[in-house]
Amino acid sequence: MKAYLEPSEVDRLEKAATCLRDKLLIRLLSHLACRISEALALRVEDVDFAEGTVTILHLKSRLRLSCPHCQTRLGKSHHFCPGCGTEVAEPVSKVKESRRQRTLPLDRKTLEMLADFVRRDKTKGLIFRINRHRAWQIVHECTEKVGFPKLINPETGRLHNVSPHRLRDAFAVMAVQRDDSTDGVRMLQEQLGHANIGTTMRYRKVAGKELKDWYSRLWEKKGDG
Repeated sequence: MKAYLEPSEVDRLEKAATCLRDKLLIRLLSHLACRISEALALRVEDVDFAEGTVTILHLKSRLRLSCPHCQTRLGKSHHFCPGCGTEVAEPVSKVKESRRQRTLPLDRKTLEMLADFVRRDKTKGLIFRINRHRAWQIVHECTEKVGFPKLINPETGRLHNVSPHRLRDAFAVMAVQRDDSTDGVRMLQEQLGHANIGTTMRYRKVAGKELKDWYSRLWEKKGDG
């Protein structure tokens, strides 16, 4: 069972797409390593063709629950406030939004495909103009064409279909395999838009290199068999 796609397999997915839009979607997900929500929110004005960069705005909403009496933050399972001890029938709900922006480099071939698509489609505003469900369908249809099996989640052992997020994973694992230095992982964190580097570090485990390197170092002393 495989845990992630190899770069050559991602290339096969792209070639299986029947139109430029679908090819471009797969390529952006795998070469920009953006989230599917970020790809679908991309606008023409977010791309700087002269500089070869794409600016991504990541909007994340979180629901925060608090006690109506003392404003102590509550969890979903709290029936009594840990701050004032009052029974809480209906906690106060607040939606907290955080915005993060990152400007990422993009390779020349992908930029050329993007420029070609914008020119042919006379695109203005949103680049793809499809919903999340259709984007998942595109990846699934291409997966079916090339006959890829399901991928295993290395943490849970569960099998999953190849999804748009697995293309992002493929980029991350490839990046770690080619450069797992501290600077390399930090660059990957910035590319993926992770707020916590611990989230990025999980890809070192998936790539299998971190554990192998640690184990090899245990036997580096001379005289050990």
